[in-house]
Amino acid sequence: VPVFPFHTWLPDAHVEAPTPISVILAGILLKLGAYGMLRINFPLAPDAFQSFAYALAVLGAINIVYGAYVAMGQTDFKRMVAYSSVSHMGYFLLGAAAWTFTGLNGATLQLFTHGTSSAMLFLIVGVVYDRAHHRDLNGFGGLGKRMPYYMGLSIIGMFAALGLPGLSGFISEAMTLMGSYEVYPVLVIISTLGILMTAAFLLYAIQRVFLGKLPEKYESMPDLNGREAFCLIPFAFLCILIGVLPSLVLDKMGATLQLIQQQLSVTIG
Repeated sequence: VPVFPFHTWLPDAHVEAPTPISVILAGILLKLGAYGMLRINFPLAPDAFQSFAYALAVLGAINIVYGAYVAMGQTDFKRMVAYSSVSHMGYFLLGAAAWTFTGLNGATLQLFTHGTSSAMLFLIVGVVYDRAHHRDLNGFGGLGKRMPYYMGLSIIGMFAALGLPGLSGFISEAMTLMGSYEVYPVLVIISTLGILMTAAFLLYAIQRVFLGKLPEKYESMPDLNGREAFCLIPFAFLCILIGVLPSLVLDKMGATLQLIQQQLSVTIG
C-alpha cells in the first residue's frame, strides 16, 4: 500500500513499467498489502492496532489530499494516474482505521472499485501512448473528434475514478467517509478536499486530451481496435454495474468483514 511518506516508489514503478504490468500493479498488487492488514496484521496485533488506529487514519487523510494535490500538477498522463492511486488507497486506510462496519465495507469495496477504474485508466494511457509515443497531457488535444469510442470509454473510467454518482467509485468512497465520520469527523471533513481535487485533475485531463483543437499530426490517428476494446469494455461494464448494484460485491464480503470486526472488537475489549 503506497502510504505517505513511503509512497514514492509507486509513481516511478508505474512510469517505468509497460502497460500490462501497470494494470496488474494497480488492479491486484496494491490490494495485497490491504488484504494483509485486514486478515493478518490487525487480528494478530489488536492492541497495536488500537494504539495506532488514529495515526493510520491521519495517514489515510494525508494520502487522499496529498495524492490528489500532486496529481493536479502532473503533465505526464501515466504519472497523474499513479498519484491518483495514492489518493484512492487513502480511503482504505481511513475506513480500516475507523473499524466501523460501514467504514470497513466501504474501505474493502474501494479496493475492488479502484482495481477496476485504475486498471482501466492505465489501459487508456497505454492506448494513446502506443499511437502518439508520448504521455505529455499538454501535447494532445481534440482527440475526441478522431477517437470517439476511445473518448467515451475514457470518460467512463475517469468519472468512475472521481466518484460520480451511479459509477463504482461513488459508493465505496461515500461508505468509507460515512463510516469514518462516526470516529474521525475532522479527518473526514479534511478528506473531502481530495474529492474536489480528484474531480479537478481528471476533468482537466479530459479537457487537455479530448477537447480543443486537434493537432495536425494526429489527424490520421485511428480509434480503438478490437483488441483494445476487448480489454477496456469489461472494465467499463464493471464500473457501471458496481455503481448501480454495489450489493453484488458487498453481499459477498459482508459476513466475513462482520466476523473480523467482531473478533477484533472482542479482543480489544
